[in-house]
Amino acid sequence: MAERFFALSAADQREVLEQARARTDRPTHLLEKDVWVVWALGALFNSPLTSDLTFKGGTSLSKAYKIIDRLSEDIDLTCDIRKLIADLVGHDDPLPANRSQASRWTKAVRDRLPGWIADQVRPVLEAALSRDGLQATLEIDGAEREKLMLHYPALKRGTGYVPPVVTLEFGGRATGEPHQVLPVTCDMDGHVEGVLFPTASPVVMSVARTFWGKATAAHVYCAQGRIRSERYARHWHDLAAIGRSAYFASAAGDREVAKAVAEHKSYFFVEKDSAGVVIDYFPAASGGLQIVHPEGAAREALAADYANMLADQLMVGDALPFNELMQACAEVAARANATAGR
Repeated sequence: MAERFFALSAADQREVLEQARARTDRPTHLLEKDVWVVWALGALFNSPLTSDLTFKGGTSLSKAYKIIDRLSEDIDLTCDIRKLIADLVGHDDPLPANRSQASRWTKAVRDRLPGWIADQVRPVLEAALSRDGLQATLEIDGAEREKLMLHYPALKRGTGYVPPVVTLEFGGRATGEPHQVLPVTCDMDGHVEGVLFPTASPVVMSVARTFWGKATAAHVYCAQGRIRSERYARHWHDLAAIGRSAYFASAAGDREVAKAVAEHKSYFFVEKDSAGVVIDYFPAASGGLQIVHPEGAAREALAADYANMLADQLMVGDALPFNELMQACAEVAARANATAGR
């Protein structure tokens, strides 16, 4: 009879990880983290919270759509703004009437999101940990208390670039739409006989919405030409991967979603370029997308971060050298821009 991975002894779990490493060519510490990522998704989306949440970001591209070939360490989630601040938004148009109203909504989200995480999300995960007899701990963190950190007792470790913690990062200024329910399994699933790994069925943001979210974020990075503190190179890797996928044509050509992302960011993510001028998202989403910075410190910072990703073996197979990655992203932008004139 098959046994659940987390029901095995620590020694047996290590043996399973080694078997999976030999069969998948993935580092054991990344396979272990993947199990915890899927477990957390399963706990969240097998609870009443599923009607309020959307799974998004790079991890959704990897786990749900199988587009990217890297480990996505963290779980990005959107709590439906219509649920979080229902008294302000209502159930109709989730966009504010103006930037002044957007500021009020943003303040309300920032005020309420930490309490919602503490009162709604944390108890769900604590109950699941208790049910499964797991010793992981939970900690609320982040500058705005928008992150829930799941610290697990690591059996294996890498270089340190990927820590033994799953970060669940929550946003609350969008609906998460369009989205759909998709199955998610562990990378080890099917590679070790007699072992059952966690599964999940999360509500997942569409590839089009994720593409335009990442593309406009990269566009801002280039317009500002500044170094961000985040580990940011993964966005370019993901954009290039979407560009190679069967999803690209429909995602890049979805003008309705592109416009929706531009509208949303124009209210909630106002940014200025290197000259201090407010960045207009609409040209980026309608033929003027630029996601590759030609030179300077910003490009060097991306190259260094990308090198760190490679060093800890986040990529599967032969990852593109940095300059080839930038060329691939330039081609993605050109193809996306070309769709705007059709």
